[in-house]
Amino acid sequence: MSASSEYPQSIAAPFAGRRNLWVTIAIGIAVVGVVVTVSVTEIGVSSLPTTVSIIGTIAARYDMPIGVEGEAGRVAAIYVEAGDHVKRGQVLARLNVSVLEPQVANLEAALEQARAEAELADAEYRRAQAVGASGALSAEETQRRKSAGLTAAAKVKVAAAQRAEAQARLARAAVRAPADGIILTRNVEVGQTATPGGEPLFRLSEGGEVELRGQVAEQDLPQLKVGQSVNVRLTGTPRVYEGHVRLLGAVIDPQTRLGQVRVALIPDPNLRPGAFARAEVTVSNADRVVLPQTAVLTDDRGSYVLIVNAQHKVERRAVRVSGIVQSGVTIAEGVSAKEQVVATAGAFLQEGELVNPVLKDSSRT
Repeated sequence: MSASSEYPQSIAAPFAGRRNLWVTIAIGIAVVGVVVTVSVTEIGVSSLPTTVSIIGTIAARYDMPIGVEGEAGRVAAIYVEAGDHVKRGQVLARLNVSVLEPQVANLEAALEQARAEAELADAEYRRAQAVGASGALSAEETQRRKSAGLTAAAKVKVAAAQRAEAQARLARAAVRAPADGIILTRNVEVGQTATPGGEPLFRLSEGGEVELRGQVAEQDLPQLKVGQSVNVRLTGTPRVYEGHVRLLGAVIDPQTRLGQVRVALIPDPNLRPGAFARAEVTVSNADRVVLPQTAVLTDDRGSYVLIVNAQHKVERRAVRVSGIVQSGVTIAEGVSAKEQVVATAGAFLQEGELVNPVLKDSSRT
């Protein structure tokens, strides 16, 4: 039923006018829309370091295996444990010498006997020389005594050499440290039979020096130089250990495409051989565009940001991300300095939409 049929003309007319007014206002709101306020950030350029990552393990710089040098024997005593600091020549273990010691004593007695016989032969030769001029002894007897003296002197030398050999075998029954350092491992027990060429009894880190033996990507290896400073971190610990590049590998593994790098480290009790570690080398500093991670969006067309232009309208701009740093995302190309980028909630905006930009952490528009 219409208003004109239910009410008199004079009453229905005002209601019809008000209804038309509200319809006009609703249409205007739908056309004009609401201007959204967005948080934007101005693109700036920051100087950021370029780093190369190294992954590897801690190892002794000079890892020396120590075994038996002489004859095989049963281990009679062990004097050190893993982790002990030792000096050059210090006895680490000793083999059973129940056979070698009597041999040395026997040869020492034989040497004394040979020396006594040599002295007697020499005295007889001197007496023969003294009386030979008077004709009491024949020339042949004098020559015989001379030969006997020379033979006795030679026997002394043989006996001395045999004793020295036995003493050397006895000395080798003591397993000694070849250099100053730290015992890394002990692989022997008392009563065990040790043989030359067998498994090493100990492993020694000469001088206690340690290093990181790591691998680096093929494309990063040319950026490294011997002597560059390196920051090393052990897995699970925040502490940084300083070092420097000591050696760069001469070849690239054809399977993994990785090269070898050795980083010299300052000795520390926490740097145990075998520990997993990561390292970073700062190779250069470069000016890069850095944006908040929330400003960079991604869809099936790739990575992009939303720019607010001079007309306060939203524009889509494709970008190429070059990396992630602590302060945000580094952009290699796609934006220029001083442009305003939507910092947050960009996914809710449409390209071409009119917005009211507000600088992040600022009241300027």
